Amino acid sequence: MSNAASAEAAIAQRQSLVADLVTLTKPRIISLLLVTTVAPMFITPAGMPSLGLVGWVVLGGYLMAGGANAINMWFDRDIDDLMARTRLRPIPSGRITATAALLFGMGIALLAFLVFWSFVNPISAWLALGGLLFYVVIYTVWLKRSSPQNIVIGGAAGAFPPLVGWAAMTGSVDLGAIYLFAIVFFWTPPHFWALALNKTGDYGRAGIPMMPNIHGVVETKRQMLLYTLMLIPLTIMPTVIGLSGLFYGVAASLLGLRFLQLCWRILHEDGVTGTTWRLYKFSLLYLALIFVAMAVDRWVPFGQPDRPVRQVILANPGDSAPPDAAAPHEDH
Repeated sequence: MSNAASAEAAIAQRQSLVADLVTLTKPRIISLLLVTTVAPMFITPAGMPSLGLVGWVVLGGYLMAGGANAINMWFDRDIDDLMARTRLRPIPSGRITATAALLFGMGIALLAFLVFWSFVNPISAWLALGGLLFYVVIYTVWLKRSSPQNIVIGGAAGAFPPLVGWAAMTGSVDLGAIYLFAIVFFWTPPHFWALALNKTGDYGRAGIPMMPNIHGVVETKRQMLLYTLMLIPLTIMPTVIGLSGLFYGVAASLLGLRFLQLCWRILHEDGVTGTTWRLYKFSLLYLALIFVAMAVDRWVPFGQPDRPVRQVILANPGDSAPPDAAAPHEDH
């Protein structure tokens, strides 16, 4: 082989390795997590975030979520090899060793913690790490293979990003942040069960006790409708309590009605139909639009509420007075 050919082969191999490392982080999933992290930064009482702060939060958020996903792939490498949709991932396909994937995940998670601690604030670092530990320990290691409620309880890990974004701006967690956490928490079951309905064969082969495999298709659809009925009022609550304005309230109501319509439709259809997959895809768009609507609401020149007095639940150590809800710089 010529020197030029050898160089080209080496470059291709490095590019393939980089691509596989990126795959370990699950970038498509992280894109939605980053929306739910950054959007809350624009609706807190602390005013508008700087571009620099947004950049550090995006970097830290990607690295922490990517680390969690890589560790998840390391732990799930045995069942990934049994499912058609995961069989070609870097570890089961043999392109990356399990040990390398684990070290990579732990390394970028540590880097993420340092980014948050050094360039954002300590509470955002601890919340981001808390999300990783909840995802890895509570969901991946404990619940995923042992309970059909795995995605209900373990899915709380996906609700940490709004807390991180809020704390990055305010240095605290208050009632407004908890509402955002609850929105993602109650959105997760109908979203993920819509996927599970379409992948019952995969989960059955892997021995994962997902709701459709344990309690059946009909009961899963009923549970999805129930969670959606709880989700819709939660999405409207930011307008009710004065966290967001009229624009957001209307957007959340319309999006919620569409979500409810799809859940109602699949409940009255036999088996798993194309509507179920349509619901899954819409649920991804739904959550992104809910959070984008919150951020856009602050620029709408009408229907703006009187901002509520903050009720701080958790704050950075040493913070005697978090930013006030009526801070003078909040004029957008």
